Amino acid sequence: MGARLPNDLGIILVDHGSKRDEANALLEDVAQLFRGVSGAAIVEIAHMELAEPTIAQAFARCVAQGARRVVVHPYFLAPGRHSTSDIPRMAGEAAAAHPGVAVTVTAPLGLDPRMTEIIADRIRESLDARPMKNADRVP
Repeated sequence: MGARLPNDLGIILVDHGSKRDEANALLEDVAQLFRGVSGAAIVEIAHMELAEPTIAQAFARCVAQGARRVVVHPYFLAPGRHSTSDIPRMAGEAAAAHPGVAVTVTAPLGLDPRMTEIIADRIRESLDARPMKNADRVP
């Protein structure tokens, strides 16, 4: 995965947040996978709204573990208002409570050729599944 990440780097993966616990739990699975692949020492999750932990809570957890710099990654596909405005604002507010700790917000997942492999995999998986009947479809 490239050069080892510094031990005093905190990483926060942020999704939108949901009222559904299983949707929120997926981000923890993503973080666990990221920890294993990246070797990052400090990885936290946050939900932008509707669930905890919040960005401020995750930021404080990173600092408590020794982070001197925090990188916030919006786990979003497109660069919309949340990833380009709301999350950077919330990250800045969280950082203000921790003087001396720098914060950076990455671009969202966006366009990457590797995404097409995932799309193709999902299509192949759906071809193996039972086709939905009209009555099964959600309006």
